[in-house]
Amino acid sequence: MAVEKAVAAPAASLATIHRFEKIVLSWDYLRLVRESTKKGAEVGTAAGLKSVKKTYKDVEEYIGVFEPLLFEEVKAQIVQGREEEDLTDWQKGAVASCAETDGFHRVSLAVLDEFREQVSENDILLLSKEKFQEGMTPSTYAFALVEQRGGRETLTLRTFLAGEVKHLDKAEPEHSQRLLRMLSVFKTTESFLWILKICSLSTIMREYVGLHSVASLPFKDLILSAAEKSDQGNLGDRAWNVPQPLMDYLQSNLNDSQLDAVQAGLSRRTFVLIQGPPGTGKTQTILGLLSAVLHSAPGRVQSKGGISAPKRGPELQIQDKYCHWIKASPWLSGANPRDLIMPIDGDDGFFPTGNELKPEIVNSNRKYRVHVLVCAPSNSALDEIVLRVLRTGIYDEYGHVYTPKIVRIGLKPHHSVQAVSMDYLVEQKLASVDRSSSGAGKQGSGGADRDRIRTSILDESAIVFSTLSFSGSSLFSKMNRAFDVVIIDEAAQAVEPSTLVPLAHGCRQVFLVGDPVQLPATVISSTAERFGYGTSLFKRFQKAGFPVQMLKIQYRMHPEISIFPSKEFYGGYLEDGESVKKTRSPWHIYRCFGPFFFFDIDGVESQPSGSGSWVNEEEVEFIALLYHKLASKFEDLKSSSQLAVISPYRHQVKLLRERFRATFGDQSDQIVDINTVDGFQGREKDIAIFSCVRANSGKGIGFVSDFRRMNVGITRARSSVLVVGSASTLMQDDHWKNLVKSAQDRKCYCKVTKPYGAFFNDANLDELKAEDPWKKKAKIVDELHSEMAVMENMAVDNVEGNAEGNEDYGMEGDGGGYDDD
Repeated sequence: MAVEKAVAAPAASLATIHRFEKIVLSWDYLRLVRESTKKGAEVGTAAGLKSVKKTYKDVEEYIGVFEPLLFEEVKAQIVQGREEEDLTDWQKGAVASCAETDGFHRVSLAVLDEFREQVSENDILLLSKEKFQEGMTPSTYAFALVEQRGGRETLTLRTFLAGEVKHLDKAEPEHSQRLLRMLSVFKTTESFLWILKICSLSTIMREYVGLHSVASLPFKDLILSAAEKSDQGNLGDRAWNVPQPLMDYLQSNLNDSQLDAVQAGLSRRTFVLIQGPPGTGKTQTILGLLSAVLHSAPGRVQSKGGISAPKRGPELQIQDKYCHWIKASPWLSGANPRDLIMPIDGDDGFFPTGNELKPEIVNSNRKYRVHVLVCAPSNSALDEIVLRVLRTGIYDEYGHVYTPKIVRIGLKPHHSVQAVSMDYLVEQKLASVDRSSSGAGKQGSGGADRDRIRTSILDESAIVFSTLSFSGSSLFSKMNRAFDVVIIDEAAQAVEPSTLVPLAHGCRQVFLVGDPVQLPATVISSTAERFGYGTSLFKRFQKAGFPVQMLKIQYRMHPEISIFPSKEFYGGYLEDGESVKKTRSPWHIYRCFGPFFFFDIDGVESQPSGSGSWVNEEEVEFIALLYHKLASKFEDLKSSSQLAVISPYRHQVKLLRERFRATFGDQSDQIVDINTVDGFQGREKDIAIFSCVRANSGKGIGFVSDFRRMNVGITRARSSVLVVGSASTLMQDDHWKNLVKSAQDRKCYCKVTKPYGAFFNDANLDELKAEDPWKKKAKIVDELHSEMAVMENMAVDNVEGNAEGNEDYGMEGDGGGYDDD
């Protein structure tokens, strides 16, 4: 069955999948469209939705909260899919056959091959006897799910026509004349139908299965209670022992907070949460974690023969390293696929190409090596980790670097990690088998062979990389070796059911790595969002008081940039690493070019017709002038690709791109990276110009008020963050009010009026020449030390006075001390 190919469906979950399909396929498409125009609170109240809680008493309550919200998200995805598809792009099909099975009707349609190639398994289609047109209301239509693409010009679909499910708590669907009319059409061979592709349901089906798998998880109670068991007395016995050479490496290459995060995992706690603020080396910590969990032994296990380090030979040449990589890939009897593609520009190689790595042949019979699954919500976030592993390797028990056996599973791998993608490795293996068997009769390379090869690659890989969604595919259910550890990166960007998908395979330990004060999960349904569906498992645990290991030293931003987000979003805990001294730049001689500056512009916001987005043409004009002046005064920026323009709104991004192309030529696309805040998560540039867009009197600032997007927007730059916005408008929000006040207090603020070009004339810029920021910071530190010395002397005098029976100058009940500022 096609569903089993796209979604992991063991017998226990098949009933779960059928329930999901019956509910969704029964829905009335036009009713969904009508309901989508209502306000979220109105819909939520009518549907009896409940808000996501911090803790749950049992599985029934847990699913009772999440399942209705998940179905609200399905509805929103269907409606959005209909809006994104061209409603004029209807296709014609003819009924070839119809048969009933498992309560569904299986319909075979004859369609054009062109349309057949456009759809995939688990795409939801809208079928109608009448073509949807303005001014008419169809009466005979239904949803269908693509079960499989059959032979030439054939689609096999699954439909549910027994009635419409309007209430999840009712066992029987309600009678529907609409569906009965569709059944009559399906039973008439060669009946013509109109077909419209809506969207894919694969991801949310896997999330639904993941949600219902909670009852069978060994750490079910922990997920429900968001708390560790009080009895943790045996953690010491369960802890992993890290070989001393590896521990020496970790201690010398990780800072204290990174090391604390790794050691928290080595304690064998079931769940470990690691918060990685911008620039704190989150990926570096994950690599350290991988080194530790792959090469440590359980504390209770004593080695019988000890471990002898391999003999280190002379430095290997690149050709010799290729031989090592071949030996490190046992599923390939032919050439290592990584050798077949070499990096072109040196910027995105798949593995080290110089002598910086000294790989050793790692003992393939390691007794206590664990099987690790690494997941992320998106392909781009996943490929970033894969590329880091390939470029830098990880460390073994002897403190030696090597490239582990890995495979990247799923769709759309970046070209730089293609050589370790599952499809690529399978093709290489098949080609090798064909070559070796050519003399003894060619063997087939059918589906069974491919499945066997995929399973062997999964079993033999030390680390498997997959998106959260794809970890729910049936490929994983065929493994012979379960995962011991699951690491989820960007865990705060995933809704909770999505995080449950990889856990359904069973594992002993889970690491959630992310940052709840950066971008949240994407939720399409405003109704589900209002009831907390966008809350990640990471955030729910954190709100419930679950311990979180926070990385505290940032290596990206100039101190004048990091000072505000540290205080505003991270309780003042962020510290600046030594490397941030390198962020000092020539353009800092002008205060208006950074490290931080706020340009207060009273622009005019507007909303393009038929759009939920906003634009501000005055900000576009000013930003173009700002970039022109920067590039003309500092020639290196003309050819650099290290400048970004960021905005929360898609239409503002579109307008900025058009303006830059018109003013600076088509090549500006390669020099200036213009994108949304969401498009910049996890990335960094030397200079970031932030266009806030909103400018009004008391109408609010929309989702610009989302402090998580604000945090991402102002932490993308190493050297300079230049904010362009209307201060009076933004100060309607407390976080933005604090940012404007911080800019004013630090003399990093200026009110700019038209003509904007006058602001950038040389005479005005000369007045904006800045004091050396490093001398400025040193001066502030010296003043602070002087104040502290005076206070310490006063404290000594007070203590002596108290000893002599004078008035008590003790602390107040609130703890006293200094304010953050």
